[in-house]
Amino acid sequence: MKLRRLLTLLALLCAPLTAPAQEWPARPVKFVVPVPTGGGLDPFVRALAFKLGDSLKQKFIVENKPGASGSVGTAFVAKSAPDGYTFIFVYDTHALNPTLIRDLPFDTVKDLAPVMLIGTAPQLIASYPGRPYRSFSDVATEARARPGSINVGSTGNGSLGHLALLQLARDGVQLTHIPYKGGGPVLQDLVGGQLDLGIAGLPNMLPHVKSGLIRPLAVTATARSRALPEVPTLAEAGMSNVIAYTWWGILAPEGTPKPIIARFHEAVVQAMNTPDIRRMFSEALAMDVVASSPEALQQYVAREIATWARVVRENNIKAE
Repeated sequence: MKLRRLLTLLALLCAPLTAPAQEWPARPVKFVVPVPTGGGLDPFVRALAFKLGDSLKQKFIVENKPGASGSVGTAFVAKSAPDGYTFIFVYDTHALNPTLIRDLPFDTVKDLAPVMLIGTAPQLIASYPGRPYRSFSDVATEARARPGSINVGSTGNGSLGHLALLQLARDGVQLTHIPYKGGGPVLQDLVGGQLDLGIAGLPNMLPHVKSGLIRPLAVTATARSRALPEVPTLAEAGMSNVIAYTWWGILAPEGTPKPIIARFHEAVVQAMNTPDIRRMFSEALAMDVVASSPEALQQYVAREIATWARVVRENNIKAE
């Protein structure tokens, strides 16, 4: 009898912890995307939302909240109820904003709970085909002989591409940086020949590489990308090993019940392992799918914040 009572008591104590996960999702779930409709990861979040809605028999609603390098949407989620019905899909700027944006209206670590590192992709340095550069070694040779003679466009001051370029100065490669407001304008001027070089996330660059409108020179990764296996890393081109990855992750408001996060995580992994979703992420986004644990995302974000904060401060970079 004593054992039975003890087991009953334990069941009652555990019920509040397991019930939320068993009942979730009992109403529509909101996915916040901090970029405009149709931009960046937005189409793929919508595809994932449809897949999850089908498997979990509940609506997953995508809401776009762009602005301030993703921090507008992130602030909204950080202040949302931690009930498992609001999640945000962040990208690499999430680790840059704490250093670049003064008075950020949320704490990147304390106000948000990690769910998953979805995947990563390198930055790509490419040239206008009319320029004489066949490899990044050609760029380095000319830049060392005539510092500042080669211009390169990035998606803005303090962008991941800009910070990666700054590391090339360690090898004596001085390029003239031209900041743009987003990847679209960079590619427009690179394809048009107004730029010598451009740097942006591989997903943005890949369609123009495949069409022959730009020439890929190097990726900012530890190894060659499976999407462009013929393109060397900067280290292979004789540079210091400049590592800069575009990445995507999922976060929830801090305090979201862990059983709900665990169930959501499991559902996302299952959805991403379906052939159509995995092909969409790996081919269209040139992404190396990771689908990490929440703890691995937390550690990854902490490393990214520390790495790029040092570069920002050493070079006195100010956000636009």
